[in-house]
Amino acid sequence: MYNKRLLLLGITVIGSGWMYPSNLNYSPQDHALTDTERTVSANSLPHVANASPENTLSQELFMAAYVGGSNGVRLNPKALSFIQDYLEDDWDELQQVRATGRPYFNLIEPILVQYGLPKELKYLAVIESNLKSSAVSKVGAKGPWQLMPQTARELGLKVNHNIDERKNYYKSTRAAAAYLRDLYNDLGDWLLVIAAYNTGTSNVYRAIHRSGSRSFWDLEKYLPAESRAHVKKFIGTQYMFEGQGSVTTLTREEATQQLSGSAMYVFHRDLTAQELTQSRTITVSGKYHSSVITRYTLLDAATFNRYNPYFDKVMASTNNSYDLKLPADKMDLFVASKYDILRESALLMTEDGTDSAGGRVALNK
Repeated sequence: MYNKRLLLLGITVIGSGWMYPSNLNYSPQDHALTDTERTVSANSLPHVANASPENTLSQELFMAAYVGGSNGVRLNPKALSFIQDYLEDDWDELQQVRATGRPYFNLIEPILVQYGLPKELKYLAVIESNLKSSAVSKVGAKGPWQLMPQTARELGLKVNHNIDERKNYYKSTRAAAAYLRDLYNDLGDWLLVIAAYNTGTSNVYRAIHRSGSRSFWDLEKYLPAESRAHVKKFIGTQYMFEGQGSVTTLTREEATQQLSGSAMYVFHRDLTAQELTQSRTITVSGKYHSSVITRYTLLDAATFNRYNPYFDKVMASTNNSYDLKLPADKMDLFVASKYDILRESALLMTEDGTDSAGGRVALNK
C-alpha cells in the first residue's frame, strides 16, 4: 500500500507540474483557528483530478517528506504511509475538533509558553482526548490530557471521590505542561517525549538500550504498537492543522540538521514558571556577544546562560539570529543600549579574529 501510494502521488505531482506551495491561499471562512493553522480551500488545490481536501493533504504530505515545508522542516518518509492512512480514517473527527477547538487552544497555548514549551504541543491534547474533559481511557486516564490518577496527584492535582481536577482544563493543562517540561529535560527529544507521555520513560529507555539509538525512527520497533502510533498521530495532526511540521515533529538529530539559529536551543532554558512570566523576548541578529550584554544589563553570566543557552555559539554562526530572553527590567536596559552593545560586541569579536558585520534588532510581536 505504501509503495502504491507513493507511485500514484509521484505520477500526480509530475503530471500536474505541481510545486510544493509555500503559502496556500485560503478564505476567512476556511480559517477556523490561528494564522498558522489552516484548512485546504478549493482555491488552494492543485489542478488535479479528484482534488478533495483529503487527497490534497495527502499530496502535501508526500512533498513535505521529499521536498520539505516552507520552514525547512521535512516529514520523515517512514511516517508518511501511516499518517496518510490516519488522516484519511480520522478526517471527519479532526475537522470537528478544528471547528470547536479554538477556545481550548486559547487556554492551552499561553500555559505552554509560560512553561517554556512549544505551542504545537497543544495537538497532544487532540490525540489524547479530542480536547474533551469527559474523556476516560480503559486504564483510568482522564481529562483532556489523559492523566493517570497517581501521575496527576504527583503533579499537584486533586483526585478523589469528590473532586477530579484532571477534568479541569486550566489545572490539568498546567500539570501536563510541567510533566512535558520534565520529560524534555530528561529525554531532550520531542518525539521521545510524546512516546514517553504515552508509555512511560522506562519503556523509552528500554527501547533506547535495545536499539542502541536515541532516534525514534531507529527505536520505534522496540516500543509498544500504541506508542509508535501515538507519536505518528501527533505528527500527522500537526501537519493537518498547521500545514507543516516544527521542532516537535523532528528527532533531535533531524532538528539539528533542518533548523537554524536559536530554534534548537530555546527549549534548553532552565527557567522557573515565575521567571518565564516575568521575562521578555526580542529577536536579535548580528554579532552580539554575551559578555557585552551582561555588562550593560548588570546580569551575571550564569543567569544569562540559563535564559539564553548557547547564545554565543549561535551568534557566531552564519545563521546568527536568536530569540533573546531576559528579565523584563534587564531587557529595558538592553533595548536602551542595544546599538552600543552591538558596536562593542562587533569590536570584541573583530579582536578575536571574527567577522565584524553588524546586525539589527527587531521586537517580537
